[in-house]
Amino acid sequence: MTALEEIKQFLPCETPQAWIDVALKQQPLMLIDHAHCEKKAASTAMTMMFRYVDRPELLKKMSRLAREELIHFEQVLALMEERGIEYVHLTAARYVAGLRTIVKTYEPQRLVDILIIGAFVEARSCERFAKIAPFLDPELERFYRSLLKSEGRHYQDYLQLAEDYADGPIDERIEEFRALEKELILSDDTEFRFHSGVPVLTEDAQ
Repeated sequence: MTALEEIKQFLPCETPQAWIDVALKQQPLMLIDHAHCEKKAASTAMTMMFRYVDRPELLKKMSRLAREELIHFEQVLALMEERGIEYVHLTAARYVAGLRTIVKTYEPQRLVDILIIGAFVEARSCERFAKIAPFLDPELERFYRSLLKSEGRHYQDYLQLAEDYADGPIDERIEEFRALEKELILSDDTEFRFHSGVPVLTEDAQ
């Protein structure tokens, strides 16, 4: 089984066609938010490295992840510059904040929950790269396909760490997050972002 096939089994649903339709019309906005996502992913990894200094395997994997996400950030910025797209501030998608609403406040469950969320974020990113790539121009298609391997590994790293640091099986906890993730992806969303739900907005809305 390939990493992408594994990810499709892990996620509760596929990205709706409505999201792809809006993404193709909003490619500058998609790239801007993609850049923000890569930067946030690096920041999340760094935050975990500072918070959990006694977890050697986490430190190693998050250090590598942060470096790769920052490289991706730079690559997206370069693509945007070539296309005359300005990197501007955007409000955050509701996706991660929505997933975090059920995070436990005590350890090690808090850490396990954050790692499970990381797995879902990376898995959904990978699924959407693969889903939209065939509809993009050749340069952007090649770039998005090139991200599949690293994003798939990031998903696996997060999930493995969650299993390693949990007090017991995490299958039931994953199912709780899976149900929430499905709701966030399939429900209507008032703004388009890389991890948004089904967009219900005008073409020029941001």
